[in-house]
Amino acid sequence: MEGEDSGSTIGLQAGSEPLRLTDVQLPWRFAERDERLALLDVFLEDFVFHAAMIRKQWGVGEFTCLGLALAGMVLGAWDLGIGELAGGGDYNRVGLSGFRNLSDFSLMLSLLSMIAWAGVLVTIWSRYPIMRENLVYLGIAMLAVQMGSISAHSQSPDFPNGSVARDWAMLGIANMVLFFLSIVVVHRAVIETRDIHVEERHAHPDPRVVQKAWRDHSLRAWSLSLGMWMILVNLMAWSGAHAIADRPPIESYSNLVVAMFVVTGFLSAGFLMHILWYPQFMLGGAEDRIQSVRAREVAGEAPEAIPKAEQGKCPICSNNTPAIRHATGRIEVTCTSECSGLGKPGTSCPECDSILPTRIECPSCSSNTTIVSHFSRSEAW
Repeated sequence: MEGEDSGSTIGLQAGSEPLRLTDVQLPWRFAERDERLALLDVFLEDFVFHAAMIRKQWGVGEFTCLGLALAGMVLGAWDLGIGELAGGGDYNRVGLSGFRNLSDFSLMLSLLSMIAWAGVLVTIWSRYPIMRENLVYLGIAMLAVQMGSISAHSQSPDFPNGSVARDWAMLGIANMVLFFLSIVVVHRAVIETRDIHVEERHAHPDPRVVQKAWRDHSLRAWSLSLGMWMILVNLMAWSGAHAIADRPPIESYSNLVVAMFVVTGFLSAGFLMHILWYPQFMLGGAEDRIQSVRAREVAGEAPEAIPKAEQGKCPICSNNTPAIRHATGRIEVTCTSECSGLGKPGTSCPECDSILPTRIECPSCSSNTTIVSHFSRSEAW
């Protein structure tokens, strides 16, 4: 369901209710074997949720785009019996001159590959509008790594064997560009846009509802997808340059390396689509662009500061207590019964009609003090 907010409506239906990330139930958990493995359960829930959403949301457009990406890789990387790439071609001819001197079948394959990649770009550009700016950054990052790998192979065709410091330096600079554009620019923009979205559109007096909204908008699996894409781009760039780095006539043309180029290129296209799709799916109905806070400030679009609820602190040990004071000044405390109701101290619980406490016991030091004192501030002198 493109363009919907996963915090309010997630397209997959579980009965009559939409599925949220917090609704995912694992049949078994790592934490049952060892509590230290609880974090793996969190990531597994994210992966299960993303897989469910992909099955539900991805359709003809996404799979056609992936098919075009695979066709573009195969048509551009394999001779299919022609021998143009395997033979090394004429390295004295470049650009349009090189195209004009290709054999008819090689030229046809090259043009078909370019058409396929043009179809990929048009598809993802039109389907994920709020990620267009970030698509440009990721495209530049990918091109930088490819150029870095080509430069590393230019003097050392068997790179990394027989390489020198300069070869590694060029590849290192390319990866610095990849890291900056992918992590510092794109990752930060998506994370900070998500933060603003949750704080503005999922504000609620009950902190438990807000905590659930943060969980529903988790980006752990998306962040791992971005990391995997960065690794695959490096593998694709290396294998593509390595396959054609030898000077013609090429005597050791490796179909295995070419196959690695095709596979890693296809997988990187799949991860790139996931990287662009999930923010569009999660925020597309509520946001018109993905930007970092700093970029919004420069553009004059910085969000206004939203008053936040204040967590009570024990006046004895200064640790957090269950009391909450909202921006309006209203203090709320949880019911001491098992119903977990929430309301103003001294009034009836909205769930079980018990009288809500005016004093609470600190969970850390066990001191029993008035709730008002949990929001008092000590004098500076």
